[in-house]
Amino acid sequence: MITITFLGTVSGIPSLSRNHPAIVLEHFTDIREVFLFDCGEGTQKQLMKSDVSFMAIDKIFISHWHADHFAGLIPMIQTMNLEKRQKPLTIFAPEAERFVSNILDMGYFGLRFPVKAVNVPFEGSEITKIDETENYEISSIPVLHSVPSVAFCFKEKDKWNIYEDKLEEKGIKKGPWLKKLKKEGKVVWDDQEIKIENVGYVKEGLKVVYSGDTAPCDNIIKISRDADLLIHDGTFLEEDVGSKAHADVKEAAKLAKKAGVKKLVLTHISRRYTNPKELEDQAREILPDAVVARDMMKIRLKKE
Repeated sequence: MITITFLGTVSGIPSLSRNHPAIVLEHFTDIREVFLFDCGEGTQKQLMKSDVSFMAIDKIFISHWHADHFAGLIPMIQTMNLEKRQKPLTIFAPEAERFVSNILDMGYFGLRFPVKAVNVPFEGSEITKIDETENYEISSIPVLHSVPSVAFCFKEKDKWNIYEDKLEEKGIKKGPWLKKLKKEGKVVWDDQEIKIENVGYVKEGLKVVYSGDTAPCDNIIKISRDADLLIHDGTFLEEDVGSKAHADVKEAAKLAKKAGVKKLVLTHISRRYTNPKELEDQAREILPDAVVARDMMKIRLKKE
């Protein structure tokens, strides 16, 4: 299961109702892992409101180095230090080593914990795997913005699930050997060979894509194919576009439709729009279920 909380949803300049961009993703398996995508000003306070501890975050993904997407890193890292954090923190981003080094050199403070910076490719059209565990992989692709910028994809790994009734039919008892069966695909139990395809099925993992700031581009379609959720830049109404660095809500909806995305959430909303309904109405001309994000909105994703 995945829970996503939108901590900040504004573009550029904050308003009373919208904070700078930040999205926290909680992934639940046998353990809970917490990931942060972008970290605008005020993110740590928004995390406090969300009941997600910033101390639980081990990996942060910065889409690009505009201040509204990273300025919250500076106070949050210092607060982690004051709270005596010891476990490592990893920050993934375009030119991460350069910018993270600059951030850590700010002010008179020394860290109790290691911060690792991982550079993410920001040119071309290739999808790059940047992180992987037994349960998921995270990839990135360059997008079209005024500075080096990327989109990120969080993808659960497909898992084998076992039909308990099929085990009963064969007179097989559950046990620790099932873990070996899922890993190796077959196992000998009580002198009979059990193949996983005869007693199980593949459960597809969830897929979530976060565009960061981007004008419409084919790379978003490429990385978002069949995603369960696409979180996309929807800064403007169609008639208000004055920038080639962002998408309007209709453009984002068209991209989501081409990619076969199951759900589209638009974020990075210009402060000029005080009523999200007008943005949703335009997007829903293309995708009837499109949603405009609001601060502290939660989405839960689970495969049946």
